[in-house]
Amino acid sequence: MKRLLKGGRVVDPANGIDGVRDILIDGERIARVGLNLPFDAATVVEIADGLVICPGFIDMHVHLREPGQEHKETVATGTASAVAGGFTAVACMPNTNPVNDDANVTTYMHPTKTAILLRRALEYAAMFGMPVIEHCEDPSLKGDGVVHEGYWAASLGLRGMPGACEALGVERGVLLAELTGSAFHVAHMSARASLRAVRRAKEAGIRVTCEVAPHHFTLTDEALAAPIAYDTNTKMNPPLREAADRDAMLDGIADGSVDAIATDHAPHHYDEKKVEYDRAPFGIVGLETAVPLSLDRLVHAGRIRLSRMVELLSVNPARILNVPGGSLSEGAPADITIIAPDVKVKIDAGKLRSRSKNTPFDGWELRGGVAATIVGGRPLYVNADTRLAL
Repeated sequence: MKRLLKGGRVVDPANGIDGVRDILIDGERIARVGLNLPFDAATVVEIADGLVICPGFIDMHVHLREPGQEHKETVATGTASAVAGGFTAVACMPNTNPVNDDANVTTYMHPTKTAILLRRALEYAAMFGMPVIEHCEDPSLKGDGVVHEGYWAASLGLRGMPGACEALGVERGVLLAELTGSAFHVAHMSARASLRAVRRAKEAGIRVTCEVAPHHFTLTDEALAAPIAYDTNTKMNPPLREAADRDAMLDGIADGSVDAIATDHAPHHYDEKKVEYDRAPFGIVGLETAVPLSLDRLVHAGRIRLSRMVELLSVNPARILNVPGGSLSEGAPADITIIAPDVKVKIDAGKLRSRSKNTPFDGWELRGGVAATIVGGRPLYVNADTRLAL
């Protein structure tokens, strides 16, 4: 069917658009973008003042757990969580059992034990125009650490892993990307030393990109002690780091050094998290909290403009992964995220659509959220609080 999204503010950085436009959707594609478009036998959807139409958001780092751990998440529950969070596409990490991977899936690597293995992966991936995405970490320096090495780890008696543990892996990846001429992407960057390495690489013209997760630009390791000490929903890898690292991630997002925001959505069952801190698995869910956190802590805080947020969540992920999306061009897939920058959002873990509820943001009140998510021309999520009739 045809739908005409009429009169909304459109933010489409790929096409240099930030202003009122109409968007005509015909089936699974965007047919036209312009002012005062004719109805053309389309269902007209009036976009209320205050809502913003964006190219569909893409989360380039999620764990959906299927096959092998469906008690944590399935493809169905994970993608339901994604559309409720404003994401029209997700890149699933293949750390499932058995491995959910084939020739069409982006290469993702756990920390590699040898440089030669990473070099070969970069060389082979380059043949297919694909980046290698690595969880950068030096296992020998990480040891059995469970949190960031620092004041709060020492205060709580928890084993720590320093930021240098991550940065060593980033430095190695940068050197090998330079050697091979291949594309290297740093997953869930958290340490200021890692950011310095990425900046140097970009200045030298090396094909290196990076992402930061919302929990790494909002929280610090002080969350290990407050409001509840030893809350395993603060346990993730890389860990929550000290304020200087968090502030560096914010600076990198603001100055363009960071390419993407990705959630590292990592669902775990309630029983798995309700154990001693050392024994609990790493990870939190993030698909449904990323947009409110980005709007509240980045846009409304004055750190970035809304167009920069769209670059981080849509334009750049599509470019890095070399997949369709990232723009509202005529003929492009009708993958659209409509956001309500001023809607009041209260995070309620119990109401998340993910099968798991492990989030440190339960109860947070934020400004800004998702109004609707359209995938392939089909409305798959509408926020009732925004009174949008799709």
